[in-house]
Amino acid sequence: PVLLGCGSAQPSGCPALCECSEPAKTVKCVNRNLTAVPPDLPPYVRSLFITGNPLTDLPAGAFPAQRLPDLASLNLSGNHLRSVEAGALALPALRQLDLSGNALVSFSPQAFGEGGSPLEELALRGALSDHGVVLSLAALLQSGALRNLSRLELADNGLLLLPAGMFTALPALRQLDLSNNSLVGLRNVSFQGLGRLQSLDLSDNSLGVLWNSTLAQFRSLPALRHIVLGRNTWVCDCAIEDLVAWLKESDQVESKEALTCASPDKMLGKALLKINGSDLNCSVPIDLPSQLQTSYVFLGIVLALIGAIFLLVLYLNRKGIKKWMHNIRDACRDHMEGYHYRYEINADPRLTNLSSNSDV
Repeated sequence: PVLLGCGSAQPSGCPALCECSEPAKTVKCVNRNLTAVPPDLPPYVRSLFITGNPLTDLPAGAFPAQRLPDLASLNLSGNHLRSVEAGALALPALRQLDLSGNALVSFSPQAFGEGGSPLEELALRGALSDHGVVLSLAALLQSGALRNLSRLELADNGLLLLPAGMFTALPALRQLDLSNNSLVGLRNVSFQGLGRLQSLDLSDNSLGVLWNSTLAQFRSLPALRHIVLGRNTWVCDCAIEDLVAWLKESDQVESKEALTCASPDKMLGKALLKINGSDLNCSVPIDLPSQLQTSYVFLGIVLALIGAIFLLVLYLNRKGIKKWMHNIRDACRDHMEGYHYRYEINADPRLTNLSSNSDV
């Protein structure tokens, strides 16, 4: 009994609702109905799992840096986190952070403290519940606080568009996962500065076309060798010619043979690599914004010409127009004098009787 009792005892300094292993330097607080981070975490911990709890907020100092100097891996997935406040994750040794499966609505750009963070891997799969928190995350990434980040997971978040310049301050990024969102375009997304990017997952989105500006960025990234584009809604009209040409010449896209058209109906299911000019029935790529710009310029020129012709006609017929206006003025004057004469007759009874006798 004495041996059994010793074997089942919690290690010294371990929170009551957690399991601790000092040799492995690991603490697990899984499905323990925790509503706050345990304040008595052992200082030796390097890997901490707090998952499956009704934890809603991470306030400043939730993980004290002085008490947890060696904490390198933090898994907070599958909780009910909504808010991450400034200074909540200011840990000097943190390398891996998993916030997947939460419903974040507030993520402070100062969550990792005022200085830079050594964080290398950040997982936010299914954690961004609205556009506001996406903007906060973009501000955090753009601040340069995560310049050591090498892996970023943003999958399963229903993203439609990404904030401009969101990834420009991540020079160490190697893997970027944007799969299973609702991205409709990448025109405002800049991949410049991601010289170490090796893998980009864009599968399971709503991409209809990739424009030349985006393709040029892909070509300029020397380390990018794994691009995943499967299960998107490719629109196979004239605008897709550049994408098709790039696919045929590039070795960056994985399983590119499986990419097929989603519309129009006559192209449904056709492999992108098998598309040629006769299928699209166009000679040059169509860029809708540039077409609209050209149309506006042409319309302005036409209106200017019409205005110039109108002014010229007025100038050439200035004498006739002046005479016509004088005639109108005289006619109006005669008409008004007639009304004035009748008013004077009606106003004087004697003139009225005189008028009646004259009529007789």
